[in-house]
Amino acid sequence: MSDSLKDIPVKVEHTPPSPKATQETVSLYEAQKKIYPRSVKGIFNNWRILFVLGTQLAFLGLPWLTWNGRQALFFDMVNRKFYIFGLTIWPQDFVYLAALLMSCAFGLFVWTTIAGRLWCGYSCPQTVYTEIMLWIEQLVEGDRNKRIKLDNAPMSLRKIRLKFTKHALMILFCLWTGFSLVGYFTPIRDLVKAMPTFDYGPWESFWIFFYAGFTYLLAGFMREQVCKYMCPYARFQSVMFDADTLIISYDEARGEPRGSRKKGVDFKQQGLGSCVNCGICVQVCPVGIDIRNGLQYECIGCAACIDACDEVMDKVGYPRGLIRYTTENALEGKYPEKDIVKHLRRPRVIMYTVVLLIVLGAALGSLAMRKPFKVDILRDRASLVKETDAGLLENAYIIKIINTTERDQEFKISVDGMPDLKLESDSKHLKVKATETESFGVRVQADPQVATKGSHEIHFKVETVSSPVLHVEEKSSFIGE
Repeated sequence: MSDSLKDIPVKVEHTPPSPKATQETVSLYEAQKKIYPRSVKGIFNNWRILFVLGTQLAFLGLPWLTWNGRQALFFDMVNRKFYIFGLTIWPQDFVYLAALLMSCAFGLFVWTTIAGRLWCGYSCPQTVYTEIMLWIEQLVEGDRNKRIKLDNAPMSLRKIRLKFTKHALMILFCLWTGFSLVGYFTPIRDLVKAMPTFDYGPWESFWIFFYAGFTYLLAGFMREQVCKYMCPYARFQSVMFDADTLIISYDEARGEPRGSRKKGVDFKQQGLGSCVNCGICVQVCPVGIDIRNGLQYECIGCAACIDACDEVMDKVGYPRGLIRYTTENALEGKYPEKDIVKHLRRPRVIMYTVVLLIVLGAALGSLAMRKPFKVDILRDRASLVKETDAGLLENAYIIKIINTTERDQEFKISVDGMPDLKLESDSKHLKVKATETESFGVRVQADPQVATKGSHEIHFKVETVSSPVLHVEEKSSFIGE
């Protein structure tokens, strides 16, 4: 150590402890503060109501639609068949489910890159159910101020009555959603018939209460906590954002400095911006953020703050749009807002769109070329080969025909691959009902001189009787002596 460092004087002072000092415990976890969103009116609120009603009408109503005498949208897990209106998806077709999930993912990527979290603000189940729970709260307990006053009031018969009524309505709605969900997997009319005696199986009972319970927990209590801390989309959305993504923004150049002002006085002469600092944009926010602090990952893009701010601007006589949908580049003046649409053609939007179109095109093309029936050939391994009374060698097979269409079909079977093959069938008429699977036993006979010892490749040809004639060929083997 150098001499200069050794010569530095250090004076130690001892501070006596203060008699008023108290021990403080700091928690690493923030306690949830209940948010009381204020009701708002405006064009974006109307759109939000429309999407809430539309999504619930679809979810609650689709199980009741019928198609060709059956439930139009039905996922038959027992028989491993998914009915989607006129389309029947079999286990062999689950590649289409993968294509659907990929399309949804890339569709969300495209939409997020273009317009931010509009999915979260208008159609996400968490947002939709939270909005419905807030409607129930407002119906029973009143507006924002009344709800705050009620929660802060001491316990009373009136408070118990209102709280009980609110939660009873929430639970009934949640049970309805759970019942409707199970209706996609068990015929919903059968569920209704079993309702008086609650004659449900263990899985039906479990999923009704499981889905209802989590809907009640997440939308009735946790609400914005799900969007802020549990939803992974809120965390990785920024990866898909760029300076041309349409987001909700506060025009700081126009609004600042914010502050209250007297009516009829020119705020510019007072050195103020357009923001009157009323705080209503914070009061209407369902996740409790202040949009004036800039873009935040908690923002779900519901535009409640836009409606609230426009209403205030109308009252004070200022132009609308202090808070609005815009892009970062437009807000910074790099191009006028009327040119936002022109900036949709940018690399990441084009890339996501191309991938989405490729996946959709491949899936739709495959569906269009899909044969109206499928065939599986199973050789009877219990009896590999036997000799008939006529001295021919015989192999037995089971041909399974899957009719993937919505109409009954009749088929005929032929076989080739060896000279003079004969085909005997256990059934005279090979008929398969719509969306059903039938198995038919057939026997193939061959001359011993041709069917020498070992395995011989043969081909079964299954074709439709009605026009247009379509056929499927499947390979199998014939065992000789």
